[in-house]
Amino acid sequence: MEPKNLKDIFDNVFTEIHKVRESVTPSLTPKEVGRILTVSTGIANVSGLPTVGFDELIKFPGDLFGIAFNVDEKEIGTVLLGEYSHLHAGDQVERTRRVMDVAVGEELLGRVIDPLGRPLDNRGPVVSSKRLPIERPSPAIMDRSPVTVPLQTGIKVIDALIPIGRGQRELILGDRQTGKTAIAIDTILNQRNFNVLCVYCAIGQRASAVARAVANLRERGAMDYTVVVVTEGNDPSGLIYIAPYAATSIAEYFMRAGRDVLIVYDDLTNHARAYRELSLLLRRPPGREAYPGDIFYIHSRLLERSTHLLKELGGGSLTALPIIETEAQNISAYIPTNLISITDGQIYLSPSLFELGVLPAVDVGKSVSRVGGKAQLAAYRAVAGDLKLAYSQFEELEAFTRFGARLDENTRKLIEHGRRIRALLKQPQNSPVPVPDQIVILVALNAKLFDNVPLDKMGEAESSLRKAVPDIPEDVRNRFKGDKELSDKDRETILDIARKALEPYQPKPESESKPEAKTKEKTEPETQTEEKPESETQTKGKPESETKTEEKPESETKIEKKPESETKTKSKPESEATKEKVAKSET
Repeated sequence: MEPKNLKDIFDNVFTEIHKVRESVTPSLTPKEVGRILTVSTGIANVSGLPTVGFDELIKFPGDLFGIAFNVDEKEIGTVLLGEYSHLHAGDQVERTRRVMDVAVGEELLGRVIDPLGRPLDNRGPVVSSKRLPIERPSPAIMDRSPVTVPLQTGIKVIDALIPIGRGQRELILGDRQTGKTAIAIDTILNQRNFNVLCVYCAIGQRASAVARAVANLRERGAMDYTVVVVTEGNDPSGLIYIAPYAATSIAEYFMRAGRDVLIVYDDLTNHARAYRELSLLLRRPPGREAYPGDIFYIHSRLLERSTHLLKELGGGSLTALPIIETEAQNISAYIPTNLISITDGQIYLSPSLFELGVLPAVDVGKSVSRVGGKAQLAAYRAVAGDLKLAYSQFEELEAFTRFGARLDENTRKLIEHGRRIRALLKQPQNSPVPVPDQIVILVALNAKLFDNVPLDKMGEAESSLRKAVPDIPEDVRNRFKGDKELSDKDRETILDIARKALEPYQPKPESESKPEAKTKEKTEPETQTEEKPESETQTKGKPESETKTEEKPESETKIEKKPESETKTKSKPESEATKEKVAKSET
């Protein structure tokens, strides 16, 4: 029934308000509030939060958050996750009753963010419908599947000799400025055609280096399938500490969705230093090299989250490439040895090879992959074993030849073959090599087709061979990516095309030049025999010239007689002097 006048309208409204007010029962919600005791570099000690939990987020003034790290009886040591210059002792803090989490989802692809999910690429806020905690338990052993699928890096020396499988953890270590980040970036660039998503986590890096890497990825179209998580060197230690965990949660979201993901931690040396700084400021007891005793645990629980899941769980994989910086080639330091024991292999970059121009400067002798050999393509396995053995023998013999020892023919051939291997394993940056090209090069190299090519023309010979790869029948190229090894017929097909491509760079065989020399030798005597009479007449007339030439020594003797005349002229004054002496004596 519609109200007739304004009074009825107001009466209806007030009755509804009265009903709603009576239905609401106020409830008291407890709220824990604490106070800041002290603030120092990247940490704050807080009191008054008796039921706070470990790793819980604490809200500080100015929308600043911190993580409860030390939960003691009287105070809580918190790690600050942002700029803290505005904090003072006595400021009020609150519990949030949740742990640190990060936004995840498809919307993050192509974005550059910090560990808190804030955008750094001036493309607006990151909109995501789901968040995940940065600290999550690693998958159980029974939920994991064997590593059987290769992760192609596009780098010949790695794919052939130190292969990586999807779900593996392969450490990249070496001194500074030896090309560690370049290998990781090249691996990301090569995933375009393999449907592998990538997460690049820059931990405490220079802003210029990060900007250069992001520009490189964007220029080559790799940002379409990449998420970049960045912390710079001047960021608080708390942000640097949580960066790899936040990046791993983003990668795990895609892995749980059944996708293959590659994550790069660049680099964990800065992460360990940030954690050491926080631990010492929080008065935790130091251990070896002043690192806390649980430094091994924080890295192991991070890298254990990388795995290959069962098909029942989606079949996704998370491959980790952690990077570590060594000092003066000391791979037996505390952090490198920890990560070598956690990971499934390592790629060691040698500064001596880098100085010689062997790029990438991978030291094959100190590098190893404990899993990837089983995930390697069958076409690689047929070649890689002999290639690694020949390269190792070459390195030993090359070191031996520096002493100036004499070499026999077999040793010289081994050294020349090893030099060709080293020349072909060189590769410029940002130019990944496809799988068919790599296999054709390795098959030709294993058959020693490059041994007669001059070293200064190895680059031209390789490019010529790569141009001939499309000439290989399509059914043979399809078998490159299969599980079966190449047959003898396939090898012969590849080698025939390789010989034609390398023919311009091969020296001409001696058998072709010898017949020409023989024909010349045959023709020369015939002309000599025909011209004998003329030559004899010339030789008969030769005595006249010989007499003329024989007269030359007479002129030479005349020239030689000059000293005699000189002696006569020299002797004249001597005789006059003796005559004067005789005259004086007579007087």
